[in-house]
Amino acid sequence: MKLIIAYIRPEKLNDVKQALFAKEIYSMSVTNILGSGRQKGFTETYRGVQMEVNLLKKVRLEIGVNNDFEAKAIEAIQTAGQTGSEGDGVIFVTELAKALRIRTAEDGIL
Repeated sequence: MKLIIAYIRPEKLNDVKQALFAKEIYSMSVTNILGSGRQKGFTETYRGVQMEVNLLKKVRLEIGVNNDFEAKAIEAIQTAGQTGSEGDGVIFVTELAKALRIRTAEDGIL
């Protein structure tokens, strides 16, 4: 089992969800976050004052999948989340030791 954590642009969330649904991946957690990376932010003027904005809005997806679905999930996120410009996001994949359903204590539920 794998845990896939992806940071994507907020405006690409619907595209990524549709791509995951098309690959029969329905379970995910979505969190709105602020972060900085290579994009480094931007400067803007607010009421005549220059401000540097270096924490940008992103969306964090967490998806637990069986090994069979790992490549499908990564492909869906990568193709649907890509704009071709800096700040598209990043995908992390980690080994998931165990998954249990709370209601039934069922093991290996992914």
